[in-house]
Amino acid sequence: MENQHFSHQHPLVFNVKQSHESAKVNCSGCGEVVSGPSFSCVECGFYLHKQCGEAPSEMNHPFHHNHSLSLLVTSPSGGGQIMCDFCNRKCENFFYHCSCNLALHIKCALFSYNNISKKQVDHHLQHIAYKDPSIFPEHLSQQLIEAKCFACWKPLVHSPYLSPDCGFSLHRKCSDLPLELNHLFHRQHSLLLQFNRGRLPCKICQKTQPRGLVYCCPICEFVLHIECMLPIIEHTSSREHRFSKLWLRQSSFTCDACGTSGNYDSHICSTCNLIVHEKCISLPRIIKSLWHHHLIFHEYFVVDNERGTLECEICHEEVNKDCGSYYCSDCKFILHVNCALQETSWYYKIESIVDYEKKSVVDTGDPPFSFIKGVKHGETVINTEIKHFSHQHNLELSEVVKDDDRYCDGCSMLITTPFYLCLQCHFSLHKSCAELPRKKEIWIHFHQFHQLPLNLITDSYFNCSCCQSQCSGFAYICMEYLCGKLFCIRCANISLACTSQGHEHLLRFYHKYNGKHCNACGDSTDGFSIYRCKACDFNLHFTCTFLPQTARHKCDEHLLTLKSHEDNDYSKHHFCDVCEGKRNPNTWFYHCEICDTSAHLKCVGDFPFIKLGTSRFFEEHPQRLVLVRKVYDYPECCKSCGKPCLDLALECAETRCNYVIHFENCDE
Repeated sequence: MENQHFSHQHPLVFNVKQSHESAKVNCSGCGEVVSGPSFSCVECGFYLHKQCGEAPSEMNHPFHHNHSLSLLVTSPSGGGQIMCDFCNRKCENFFYHCSCNLALHIKCALFSYNNISKKQVDHHLQHIAYKDPSIFPEHLSQQLIEAKCFACWKPLVHSPYLSPDCGFSLHRKCSDLPLELNHLFHRQHSLLLQFNRGRLPCKICQKTQPRGLVYCCPICEFVLHIECMLPIIEHTSSREHRFSKLWLRQSSFTCDACGTSGNYDSHICSTCNLIVHEKCISLPRIIKSLWHHHLIFHEYFVVDNERGTLECEICHEEVNKDCGSYYCSDCKFILHVNCALQETSWYYKIESIVDYEKKSVVDTGDPPFSFIKGVKHGETVINTEIKHFSHQHNLELSEVVKDDDRYCDGCSMLITTPFYLCLQCHFSLHKSCAELPRKKEIWIHFHQFHQLPLNLITDSYFNCSCCQSQCSGFAYICMEYLCGKLFCIRCANISLACTSQGHEHLLRFYHKYNGKHCNACGDSTDGFSIYRCKACDFNLHFTCTFLPQTARHKCDEHLLTLKSHEDNDYSKHHFCDVCEGKRNPNTWFYHCEICDTSAHLKCVGDFPFIKLGTSRFFEEHPQRLVLVRKVYDYPECCKSCGKPCLDLALECAETRCNYVIHFENCDE
């Protein structure tokens, strides 16, 4: 095998090993005696170690992010002495060079790149013995005593080091340095392990290290020596602080743990330069919060090089990244400490991540339906016929709604395409409702110390424990002992952000927000959960985001459509055709474009999530009762309260029986 190397005019021949008969020769790349596989020139005795011969002509070295390094044979300036920035020795053979005059022996460049930067020390250096200077210190040579570690540039014999036989002076601890870390003294950006070509002084000791590696922020030109910062490198797996009481002369301070102010009585960790409230000493390190699906960790500062500001996902105010918060680095999810711990029912402390992960395997239960027929569309199979667990007959997929009065038996809202229908009865399911999992974790429902999935049940009448709406159809129920709460499928799928037809921006969830009015219904937001756009001061009760897009009412033969704005500026047009009262043109309403009929949200109906025609049995009556809407005065009065039945009522399915009862009075 021949190789035409850029440094030599003749082709080089590959040698598997050095001949025993040949004299010792030096590698023209690194200057050391050739041993092992090599390249050589038959004509003139030119030799290169295999590693030197295959070294790339250009290298992007992780310890020098600014520029790429070029492999040179001679000085780029044509003369002058060049010193290696790693070992501080003269570059007399091949070396890597940068336009900013960083220079590295070829061997130093490859060693630092392959072994230290790629964290392959244990693999590549396992054959090299480590020396402990505390053992037989009298045997240390003068040369060894004067040697410096190539990384931190401190005396080599100050701590265990690699055997000098390997050709590199390196402390054991310096071979395991993280390539990137976060530090309390520079909370804006991460610090990178780099060659300090700019000869910048350390921010702690104010001294300039002549060679070797430092931790620096290239953006801010912030530098810390390895030796100066080693005692307070922060590791995510474990962080313990020894706090002592400190009485401040100043009247106030800002707590590094929670970011809020305190007065006089504080505690300090002198090692890490942290000052905290007494109550913040015992903050839980890791918590499981109902506000996020991952574990979140308490951090004394957050480094986010991609985003300028971070907002708390509970109060939606900016979080000071230089102070403590609860943070999920995977999702960039952050909470103020006081917001995260505001309610004890919102979180629980994690003692062991391993134990938590064993218990947190999500059980989605059996599939909601079995496959009967399907068609292949590309790589996707579309289920055209299924057998759903909630119904006795097979259901077929449909893209056409032939009956305007068809409602979904899952969410009880008007059917929209695509949906599954039963050809033997009037049962229908939106495709999305048919695909709901039989078990689901719901973030709005949270039990301390664990989070169990809720079970999907069918054919129910219930009050949703979240939105308080009366509902029929599918529900998720908590099977926890003494709980039994029921949630409609709309609340089961609410998120911390949503979009709305009435606004162009993303809306954020606020647990409680006072002093505003809902842009949909016009009512006060005081004491209610809302979705809000802070920039535009746009607010919606979270229940108003569930308003049906279409609805039926006796005032019009057509479907009414939900509208978020009034196109007609004529004031006499702003009336409700149901109650004949005035309408606020700035709030939402239902409208028929064909008949120009308009109605208040409340006038269209108070029970948008109840499906008419469904039936149930009561102990008070032997026959089946059917849910109906009584439009006009009904001659028979409610058997429970004696008053006439208007709007929703349950009446006996037997035509000869006149039993009727208000729906609200018989809710179980």
